[in-house]
Amino acid sequence: MRMSNRLSRLGMLAATAAVFAGCYHYTVISGAPAANTKIELPWQKSWVAGLVPPDTIKSQTTCPQGIASFETKHSFLNGLVSGLTYSIFTPIHPTVTCASGPVAR
Repeated sequence: MRMSNRLSRLGMLAATAAVFAGCYHYTVISGAPAANTKIELPWQKSWVAGLVPPDTIKSQTTCPQGIASFETKHSFLNGLVSGLTYSIFTPIHPTVTCASGPVAR
C-alpha cells in the first residue's frame, strides 16, 4: 500500500514537471507591413530569471523603415540551461522582423 502511494506521488510530480517544462514565446506586432529582413540573435544573455535583460538590439541600421514585429522565444535548450543554472543565466532567442514601410492608417 505504501509503495503504490509513493509511486502515485512520483507520477504526479513527473506529470506536473512535464506540463510546466514547455517552451514559450511572445510576439509584439507594430502593424507595419513586414519585409523579408530579419535579425535573429540566438542565445542572448539574460540574468536572474530575466530581471537583468540582455543588451539592447540595435535595429536602426538594419531596419531603416522601423520594426514590423518582435518575437522572443525560450526553447527547450534555453530552459534546460536556465534550469541547470537555477535561473541565474536565462538565455533567450529574440527575432526582429523589419518593416517595409510605415504603419497603415
